[in-house]
Amino acid sequence: MKPTTKAHLALLGTNVFFAINFTAIKYLINEDFAKPFAINIVRVGITALLLWVLFLFKPVKSTFQKKDLGRLVCCALTGVAINQLLFVKGLSLTHSIHGVLLMLTTPILITIIAAWILKEKLHGFKIAGLLMGIAGAVVLVTSKEKTGIASNVLLGDLLIILNAIAYTIYFVLVKPMMIRYHPIMVMRFIFTVGFFMMLPFCWEEYKSVEWGSFTAITWLNMTLVVFTGTFLAYIFNVYGIKILGASMAGTYIYSQPFFAAAIAVAFLGESITLTKIVAAICIFTGVYLSNKTKKIDTIHSN
Repeated sequence: MKPTTKAHLALLGTNVFFAINFTAIKYLINEDFAKPFAINIVRVGITALLLWVLFLFKPVKSTFQKKDLGRLVCCALTGVAINQLLFVKGLSLTHSIHGVLLMLTTPILITIIAAWILKEKLHGFKIAGLLMGIAGAVVLVTSKEKTGIASNVLLGDLLIILNAIAYTIYFVLVKPMMIRYHPIMVMRFIFTVGFFMMLPFCWEEYKSVEWGSFTAITWLNMTLVVFTGTFLAYIFNVYGIKILGASMAGTYIYSQPFFAAAIAVAFLGESITLTKIVAAICIFTGVYLSNKTKKIDTIHSN
């Protein structure tokens, strides 16, 4: 099999795994097998451990420069600790379809932060994209849907949006680190430090988990969250980016809502409503316009 074919399959697998995550996490929480922060510490801790095991088989003989340690710690804070805590807690309160659609606002948030920090100009398609994306998020957050299990949709949606903001900051911070060092090396540091940052917040909920009550289906869902939805998803994504580039990897994220929606409808009793369709159209259009503007800006600068 050609490396490019493997890379495409890896990126597809990444987004399928991420999509499964939404339903698997909701199942564990809805059936009261584990609370959000307990799931968090398990998935981050085991992923960090697996990354160290991977290091034993394929060690990377390089070290971080002292000047980058502060940035890497900030990456662990925003990309693992804050990101994961807000994501799983928010998902426990809202619908899984809401979660995956709101996560798609990340590229739009990157545009906003670039305009704020890098002083990039907002005009034309970019402004239209921002407005469309914001409109889609507002439609979801203010909806009064009663399908599926969601205890506090408004709070859950807001936590997912804050999670997307944290991930956006992480994305901006980590990008030069992924270029300067081996990506697996960066991930290992971020997950290890992030684990210890999360531990004080997650320990009580972790202790309350009754592992003896887990059924075969429960263990399957936990495995899907930890091994495929976190460890393999990150590894596959790094491989896909290495072979095909970040732009191609970014296009695969648009498949995630379709997989997530199909799985949520089948296993969680959620439904595809007019509200979700309208919100999805707005968000997809907003992301498309934001990306289109970036391409135009690049062409003009050359």
